[in-house]
Amino acid sequence: MTIDASPDRTPDSPAGAARAHIAARFERLPLCRWHVTVRLIVGAVTFFEAFDQLLIAYALPELRDEWHLSTSRATLLLTVGSIGMLVGALLSGRLADRIGRVKVIALCVAVSSAANLALAASPTPDVFMALRFVQGLAIGGEVPVAATFIAEITRSHRRGRFVLLYELVFPAGLTVGALVAAWVVPVLGWRWMYVLAALPGVLCVVVQRKVPESPRWLADHGRTEEAGAVMDGIEAEVERVTGKRLPPVGTVPDPEPAEAVRGERHAESDEAAATGLRGLFTGRYRRRTLVIGVLWFTGYFVNYGITSWLPTIYQNRYDLSLSDALLYSTVTSCAGLLGCLVAALTVDRAGRRGVITGCLGGAAAMLLVLAFLGARTPLEVLAWTSLAAVFFFGSNICLYLYTPELFPTRMRALGSSVGGAMNRLGVILGPIVVGAVYAGGNVTPVFVTLGAVAVVGAVVAALGAEETAGRRLEEVSP
Repeated sequence: MTIDASPDRTPDSPAGAARAHIAARFERLPLCRWHVTVRLIVGAVTFFEAFDQLLIAYALPELRDEWHLSTSRATLLLTVGSIGMLVGALLSGRLADRIGRVKVIALCVAVSSAANLALAASPTPDVFMALRFVQGLAIGGEVPVAATFIAEITRSHRRGRFVLLYELVFPAGLTVGALVAAWVVPVLGWRWMYVLAALPGVLCVVVQRKVPESPRWLADHGRTEEAGAVMDGIEAEVERVTGKRLPPVGTVPDPEPAEAVRGERHAESDEAAATGLRGLFTGRYRRRTLVIGVLWFTGYFVNYGITSWLPTIYQNRYDLSLSDALLYSTVTSCAGLLGCLVAALTVDRAGRRGVITGCLGGAAAMLLVLAFLGARTPLEVLAWTSLAAVFFFGSNICLYLYTPELFPTRMRALGSSVGGAMNRLGVILGPIVVGAVYAGGNVTPVFVTLGAVAVVGAVVAALGAEETAGRRLEEVSP
C-alpha cells in the first residue's frame, strides 16, 4: 500500500476528515470486553517490563560477590539500565509515530526477552552492563508507547479511569517482581531469575495477532481504507460481545469555532504541518512539552529520591536491622499503590490538572511537615513518607494518562516518550542529589529538598497544565 509521506493534516483536508470520522466512531463504542481484552494483553506486556526493571536490585548482591565488584562498578550496573530507558523512551516515540504503535510494542517485548536470556548467560560484568543497556532500551521504549496506544483506543467518557486502571499493572509488576526475586535468587541464583523473566517473550506474537493497530494512527498516515477496515472489525466485535447494535456515528464539531480569525487559522495550519521534535515546540505544543517535562522530572525525582534512600536512612540514621528497614520501605511503597488506585477512581471527576496539582502539593506538604518535625523517630518517618507516597504515586501515574492527551496523533508517541525521558532523568538525578544532601548524616535537609522539588511541580501544574478530562483527543490536540 502506498502511504503519503507527508499527508495534509489540516482539519479541512481529506485526511483531517478521515481522522474526525474515526474519532466519532470511537466515541460511540461503549467500554466493554473488547477494550478489557486489549487492555489485558498490552497490560501483561507492561507488567513484565516492570518486573524486568526491578530484577537488578535483587541480583546485585550476588553479582558483587561473584564478580568482586567495587561500589562504583556496582552503581554503574544499576544506572546503565536507567540510561538505556531514557534513550529507549526517546527513540521509541519517534519510531512508533512512523511505523505504528503495535509494531513497536511487540518489538520491545522481543528485545527485552532476548536481553534477559543473554543476561542469564553473561560471562563478565562488561557484557552484563551492555546487555542491561539493551534491556533498558526495550523497557523505556515500551511503556510510553503502550500508554499512547491505550489512550487512542478509548473514548473520551471515563477515559481517565480506564487508562489508569490499566497503568496500575506497572506498580503491580514492580511488586510481584520483588516478591518473586526475593524467593528465586536465594534458592536458584540470579541467572535463573533472568531465564524466568525471558519467558513472557511469547507475548510479542500474541500482541501482533490479537491487538489491532491504532485506527487513529492509520488514518493520520493517510491509510484511510485500512483504518476503516480495522474500525469495522472493532465495531463488529463490540456488537458481538455486547449483543447490541451500535448507535449511528455522530457528528464531530471542529475543535476551533467557525469564526476563528485568519491568524488563528494560519497558526493552526502551521501546527498541523509540524511533526517530530520541532512539532513538540510549535504553537500550543511548546508550552505543553515544557510543562509535562517538568511534571515528569519533579514527580520521579521525588519518588526515587525517597524510595532509593529510605532503607539506608532507616539503617544508618535509626539503627534498624536490614529486615526492618526493608519492611518499613515496603509499607511506604504499598501506600503509594493506594494513591494510584485513588487517582484512577477520581481523575475523571476531579480532572487531570486538579489531581496532579493536588497530589504534588500534598506530597510537598507531607515532606515539609516531616522536615519541620525533625524526623526524630523511624515511625515518624514511616508515617509521613507513606502519606507523601500516596500523593506522589497518584500524581505520577496520572501523567501516563495526561501526557498522550496533550499531543496529536502524528507525534503523540514522541510526546509521551519525551515525558518518559524526563522521568528517567528524575530517576537518575533524584537518588544522586539526595545522596549528596544526606552525606552529612542529617535527614532534615533531605526532606526539605524533596519537598521543595514537589512544590515546583505543583506550581507548574497549577499555572501551566491544561484540563483535558471529558474531551476528545482530537479536540484537545488538533
